Amino acid sequence: MSPILHNAWLAAAGIDGIYAPFSTQPGRFRAFAESLRGGSVAGLNVTLPFKGEALALADEATFRASAAQAANVLVFREDGSILADNTDGLGMLAALAEQAPGFDPAGGPVVVLGAGGAARGAVAAFVEAGGPEVRIVNRTLARAQEIADGLGARAFPLSDVAAAFDGAVAVVNATSAGLSGSAGLEVPIEATPAGAVVMDMVYKPLKTPFLAQAQAHGRRTVDGLAMLIGQAIPSFEYFFGQTPPKSVDVRRLAIEALGL
Repeated sequence: MSPILHNAWLAAAGIDGIYAPFSTQPGRFRAFAESLRGGSVAGLNVTLPFKGEALALADEATFRASAAQAANVLVFREDGSILADNTDGLGMLAALAEQAPGFDPAGGPVVVLGAGGAARGAVAAFVEAGGPEVRIVNRTLARAQEIADGLGARAFPLSDVAAAFDGAVAVVNATSAGLSGSAGLEVPIEATPAGAVVMDMVYKPLKTPFLAQAQAHGRRTVDGLAMLIGQAIPSFEYFFGQTPPKSVDVRRLAIEALGL
């Protein structure tokens, strides 16, 4: 999806540039990225399974990337150094701000479901945004506890999810449950406060079973497509030195491309 977003922005901004997909095999990523040092390209967005390798080869990393232990952005500087960042958490916060106006990430406890790389990035973003308490819920408590210990969060087992929901201002699904029609998460959304915002990082389908359940209980919802677009904006700013033009309806382009 990223080339669709970025190339539409480039065209609208009149920038002489191109955003192109590159494919590399496991074990070859480091050599590929190292060959780009010095600014032959502005940077890379990095997807699974290379986000950990991307962080490891960088000369400098933001707090977000270090906390998430993964980078989805590499910026190639003219002096030959590489900066790593993780804009996934920024995308999440941007999506919450866009689709849940008035939401304050520092306004109360937030809950992140899952303990993978996406969850770690979400926790780091909430911590950086001043969240007073970030709660991580995972089927395997030890994995959640590892993240919690490193970032100052609290870990809960899935069996105690209702307790984690108590008083939460937001719940974010950072698992792949519900992706492409797979079974959704079975959690008691009704245990969240009536004013809680519920978000799913999955964007296909746009309305996941998790979001449908939240809407059925009257909760405000935020979809994963807004996050996809939100994480692309700071990447564009890194690569091209300006904010993407707002005149382009990239959400509509993405929905058409995804057949949603």
